[in-house]
Amino acid sequence: MDRGVPRFTTFGCRLNAYETEAMTDLATRAGLENAHVVNTCAVTSEAVRKARQEIRRIRKESPGARIVVTGCAAQTEPQTFAAMAEVDHVIGNTEKMTQSTWIALNEGTERIQVDDIMSVTETAGHLIDGFGTRARAYVQVQNGCDHRCTFCIIPYGRGNSRSVPAGVVVDQIKRLVDRGYNEVVLTGVDLTSWGADLPSTPRLGDLVRRILRLVPDLPRLRISSIDSIEADPALMEAIATEPRLMPHLHLSLQHGDDLILKRMKRRHLRDDAIAFCEEARALRPGMTFGADIIAGFPTETEAAFENSLSLVEACDLTWLHIFPYSPRPGTPAARMPQVNGSAIKARAAHLRTAGEAAAARHLAGQIGRTHRILMEAPRMGRTEQFAEVSFIADQPTGQVVTAAITGLKGTRLTA
Repeated sequence: MDRGVPRFTTFGCRLNAYETEAMTDLATRAGLENAHVVNTCAVTSEAVRKARQEIRRIRKESPGARIVVTGCAAQTEPQTFAAMAEVDHVIGNTEKMTQSTWIALNEGTERIQVDDIMSVTETAGHLIDGFGTRARAYVQVQNGCDHRCTFCIIPYGRGNSRSVPAGVVVDQIKRLVDRGYNEVVLTGVDLTSWGADLPSTPRLGDLVRRILRLVPDLPRLRISSIDSIEADPALMEAIATEPRLMPHLHLSLQHGDDLILKRMKRRHLRDDAIAFCEEARALRPGMTFGADIIAGFPTETEAAFENSLSLVEACDLTWLHIFPYSPRPGTPAARMPQVNGSAIKARAAHLRTAGEAAAARHLAGQIGRTHRILMEAPRMGRTEQFAEVSFIADQPTGQVVTAAITGLKGTRLTA
């Protein structure tokens, strides 16, 4: 390890990766030396287990390094990590985004710095101008969540919903475009709640339209995961009328059975999800959808599971993220009757197989079509619908190229 450059290991979502970029700058400016920072995820018990495993590996390989643990798991269960002999410091999700924390770490401070995340009223979205590869940049516009789904620990790791003002977002994106980025992705914990805490309570669709209006040189704007039931009329209008808004949405669906959705304390029912996908695809032909689906939620019967499985076809989903349910201590779902572990594993595998088949159908349908492809590497890029494309010759990384799709190799289109 270079003693003068802190190292980072990041688990979890794009927002965590965004914050790691900010922390790297904060820790470097503070002069933090001989340190390894682990930015954790709390979305599942498995995510916490992997973080603990990684901490033990780091200590074994770098016995003299200071190990700092932060992120959602550090926020929700700081004592778990403080109890590990390998860990030197545990810092919360708010503390990790302030310069004073990193200066104090360098000068010597208390071992645990984790305050009440629910008292936080602002985001730290102003700290960096996004992050990413040479191809696309990610911009945090929102953090936290006001909802309390019965399976989810994340609000206790991220706090209540808070938004980055539209003017700050627009200024960030302008700087990114000036630096040569051709695609920007808006990220957050609960994107469709953006604006609820701002003056005049604007909606996500208002932000999208404002970005596209005030940053005319931005070729592509993409939205990460949204809660479809909260999609506002301005967002739907943008889907219909703004070609620079990419025709791909990742939906937080979680399940396809109405009773399970109610027990999850979700705000939509099965028919709502289907209706949204039909409406969005009618407004924007060629729209593709990804989705998060949980397998084996407590009380899930075979019939309820079949409703989730059939939702893949009913919504014409293309890219699935399947989560085998695992109980998170402190959540209501952890106290509900649990599904057998082997059944959860089998159902998750069944859903993944359905997802792979859905993706294969979509990819096969692209052969012979012409796409505008953002190059992420000299010979790999993504279509507007987020499908990967391999090229037989080098293309300019970071640029959007127009190419005909010639075939399919594995899970990648060829051009």
